Amino acid sequence: MRTFGNILWVIFGGLIWAIIEFLSGLIACITIIGIPIGLKLFQFAKFVLWPFGKKVTPVKPSGFKTFLNIVWAVLFGWSMALGYLLTGVILCITIIGIPFGKQYFKMAHFALLPLGNDFVLDESKK
Repeated sequence: MRTFGNILWVIFGGLIWAIIEFLSGLIACITIIGIPIGLKLFQFAKFVLWPFGKKVTPVKPSGFKTFLNIVWAVLFGWSMALGYLLTGVILCITIIGIPFGKQYFKMAHFALLPLGNDFVLDESKK
């Protein structure tokens, strides 16, 4: 079921969102201070391309990464997280959209504080 969900995800917009996140990572990497955010956006693009079967886990960022998380959350993260959250809620209104809505909730969790989260395979879903 995980592979089928990922294939549907890629067909119905996942590829486009992955490209957008990858390009955002490139833009962030232009500045030296934005490299940590850019690297996380590359990781996020990989997740957005194939999200089913992965989960977001919290990690403890260093002092500088905590500062970058705060700057990110204030400037960009809150709007991205809100957009993903609202999209997830809209998708969960329909029964067919619930699995896709759950993926958007994962993305909202990551988008708010990217340097405080990581993606791992969800072994409990096998």
